[in-house]
Amino acid sequence: MSEIQKVAVVTGAGSGIGRAVALALAGAGWSVALAGRREEALRETARLADEGAPLAVLPTDVTVPEQVDALFEAVRERFGPLGLLFNNAGSGTPPIPVDELPYERWREVVDVNLNGAFLCAQAAFRTMRHQRPQGGRIINNGSISAHVPRPKSIAYTATKHAITGLTRSLSLDGRPFRIACGQIDIGNAATEMTARMATGIEQANGSVLAEPVMDAADVARTVLHMASLPLAANVQFATVMATTMPYIGRG
Repeated sequence: MSEIQKVAVVTGAGSGIGRAVALALAGAGWSVALAGRREEALRETARLADEGAPLAVLPTDVTVPEQVDALFEAVRERFGPLGLLFNNAGSGTPPIPVDELPYERWREVVDVNLNGAFLCAQAAFRTMRHQRPQGGRIINNGSISAHVPRPKSIAYTATKHAITGLTRSLSLDGRPFRIACGQIDIGNAATEMTARMATGIEQANGSVLAEPVMDAADVARTVLHMASLPLAANVQFATVMATTMPYIGRG
């Protein structure tokens, strides 16, 4: 049976980890659909790619089912069978005590990080199940927070723990259809979301310390490795982190 097709959807592709992964995939010969809410940011990602790289800019709000369905339909029409979803779009809140977190902010994080991840995974699963050749791979972007929380991060932490359940269920349900699912848990990649690491972030003991970061390109190389495996093999969970960040021993 034919192996995985080198066609990928990357959500949250307009910045940070999503941009780095999209560029790494494109550089390795993948056709990449760039999905995200900000069209100009997606176009900037496309401009950063090697000339001639097969990219499609597809503005998408992953919290809207109709837009997610339209995204995957556009990918099928443009590139053909889908090989990979990097389920990456996410958001968080500033550090807010639990009792002060507005419900609307909680809902915003849950809608993007969990509901959006589910909708994209569902659409990718449906596509991979019914296409020929059947199968493909889903890689969910978890977080170090899928294992342990930071202080005052209940919405982000709860959703990232939920991503682990999503990954496990997709892995199990995908077995009959040659659909593999893995998760990458990232710690302190240098992106817009982690800029405050350099100036100091609250620790479990209440102190504020600057933390080391790593290049987002190192994350992208890890995703590329996971994506490049044959469907008979799967990296179920990978943790990629700045070597000296206070994760081992956190708290």
